[in-house]
Amino acid sequence: MSDSAPHPRIDEHDQRPHRHGGNPRIHELLELLVKENCSDLHLKAGAPPCLRVRGELRATDRPALGGDDILAMAMEILTEKQQAHFLERGGIDLAHEIPGGERFRLNVYRQRGEASVAVRRVRRVIPTIAQLHLPPILETVADLSEGLVLIAGPTGSGKSTTVAAMIERINQTRRRHIVTIEDPIEYLYQDKLSLVDQREIGIDVEDFASAMKHLMRQDPNVIMVSDLRDRPTVEVALQAAETGHLVFATLHSPGVAQTIGRILDLFPPELRDHARRTLALNLQAVVCQKLLPSIAPGVDRVPAAEILLVAPVARQLILESRDAELSDFIHMHEREGMQSLTRSLMELLQKEYVEPKAAYDAASNVQELKMLMKGISASHRGYLARPRSGPSPDVL
Repeated sequence: MSDSAPHPRIDEHDQRPHRHGGNPRIHELLELLVKENCSDLHLKAGAPPCLRVRGELRATDRPALGGDDILAMAMEILTEKQQAHFLERGGIDLAHEIPGGERFRLNVYRQRGEASVAVRRVRRVIPTIAQLHLPPILETVADLSEGLVLIAGPTGSGKSTTVAAMIERINQTRRRHIVTIEDPIEYLYQDKLSLVDQREIGIDVEDFASAMKHLMRQDPNVIMVSDLRDRPTVEVALQAAETGHLVFATLHSPGVAQTIGRILDLFPPELRDHARRTLALNLQAVVCQKLLPSIAPGVDRVPAAEILLVAPVARQLILESRDAELSDFIHMHEREGMQSLTRSLMELLQKEYVEPKAAYDAASNVQELKMLMKGISASHRGYLARPRSGPSPDVL
């Protein structure tokens, strides 16, 4: 079978093979990942084990590993069935848990003929919106009863964590049936007031299309889709929002206007007008975020977020294909809970969470940010420092 064939994810429910002596060295590295509170571990032939710390890969002080070393470590935790699959196809995804209950997602794969391993830690403790230093308006968004909420940003921007915080708020405050479709699962929810079902692509269901096809039969109130990557997934998400469900979804997009365009680009031209109308009528909020390194004690990274709350005027802008004007609309309604990226960066600077250089690097309009910074040291300080009022009735 070809190495390019899809790699199904196989959980470790099968009986594990006997280890042939020696310590489970992979467990030592997984324990180090937990001890250092890192998100990822990477094992590559010719390099020492690397940990992702505050979003950046850093080499450990361990010796460089050979391909045989990595293969031996992978074989320590693979079942016989998984071993055969990896040797045949050249790659496999699996779940693994170590003593103490820490859980991980692993991808074992070949590159340049050698074994490599990528590990993602599955978090059990879900931070709150406040702990993530996100605007409190996102609590109001999480309290909605229906519609579509989009969380966008580049890879590694904290989208999954933001969604997890919002889902966990629902879990703690309302009696709902929440169904998540994830690839992979990154946070484990414990049932509180809500009942939470988590479906992982490749383990619980073959693919997104299959998961979305049967979604409505599972009687959900709240749905979370970890990635809107194709037209069928978007269509089901829109249909669910249209029929009274609250739908959260993530996608890769740098800003609010681009997020609208990214969704619509998945549709052929002849269907785009209908898709635009459906999106405009059911979209409730768009959050586009970036993660910045923090200089505040005890804070690793902080999000800068552009937030659109879809008021009637915003719906009309989307309906009329005036997406480029949404940024101006956000600027005009920042006192109603919305937030421009520039404003978000300015507040992070005010609170001394980030260095000016980091804010400039993240800004979409550097000159605008510099002008706002100059205003802070002059007469506009009081205006900028005033707390924002809550959203107007027309916003949410």
